[in-house]
Amino acid sequence: MSKRYEGAFVLRMEDIDTPRVVAGSAARIVEDLAWLGLAWDAGPFAQSERLALYAAALDRLSARGLVYPCDCSRADIARVASAPHAGEETVYPGICRDRDPARSMKRPPALRVRVPDEDRILADQVAGSFSQNLAREVGDFVLRRGDGVYAYQLAVIVDDLAMGITDVVRGVDLLASTPRQTYLTEMLGAEAPRYHHLPLVVDAQGERLAKRTPGAHVRALREAGVSAPEILGALGCALGLAPSDAPRSLQELLEGCAEKLAPCTFRIPTRWL
Repeated sequence: MSKRYEGAFVLRMEDIDTPRVVAGSAARIVEDLAWLGLAWDAGPFAQSERLALYAAALDRLSARGLVYPCDCSRADIARVASAPHAGEETVYPGICRDRDPARSMKRPPALRVRVPDEDRILADQVAGSFSQNLAREVGDFVLRRGDGVYAYQLAVIVDDLAMGITDVVRGVDLLASTPRQTYLTEMLGAEAPRYHHLPLVVDAQGERLAKRTPGAHVRALREAGVSAPEILGALGCALGLAPSDAPRSLQELLEGCAEKLAPCTFRIPTRWL
C-alpha cells in the first residue's frame, strides 16, 4: 500500500525484549522478505539500538508527572486486582500510584504511566470504531520493566514518531493495545498515525498460528517448495488486492491494488502443508 501511494516502507526489528531474541532471526526475516520481493526504503532498524530515544521520551513523560515507580510483584497485583474475564488482562489496581516514590523498594521498580478515567475511541481503518477506558480496562501500564527493558507500548510509538510513520498495518491482536499507544503519543505532544488492524492468518483448521504450526513461517513454506508468487497471490486475495489466489508478483498486486483494504481471515492452504 505504501508503494501505491508513493510512500516509504520502513523495516523495523522490534527486538526490544533482548532476553527473548533468537540469534540470527533478524537476518532470516530480512532474507525471507527479500525473497518474497519486498523492498524497503529505510532500515532495517533495530529497537535494541535505539534505547536512548526511549529514555528521552520517558524523561519527557516523567517531567509532566505522569510516571511513577512500582515495586509490586505479580502476586501483589493479583491479590488486589479483580479476576479478569476470559480473554482479558489483569487491570493494574493502582497500588503504587500515590505512594512516596522515594520510599525503600522491595525490588527494582518498574515505571508506570498514569492513565485517565475516560473512554478513548479509535477510528481504525479496517476494524472500525474501537473504544477503551484505560483506567477501567488496563490500569496504569508499564513503560519500563524493573530489569530495565522498555515496554513495547513506549518503544513502538517513539519509533513511529521518529520515523514519520503515517499508517500502521498490523494484526487485530494488537488492536486492544492501540489506545495505550495513542495516549502516549498525545502525552508526547504528537499526532498518532492511522491504524489498519487486519484479521490474523490462521492454519487450515482456523486456529491462530503458533511458532510450531506448519506453514507459520515464510522460511518453512519456502523450504517446502511453495513459491513467492503463490504466497503473494494468496495473501493478496485475502486482503482484497486480487480477485483470486492465483500466483502473482508484487508488481501485479500493486497494479490491482484497491483503494482500501477489505481483508478476510487468511487460512494457510492445506496444499502448502
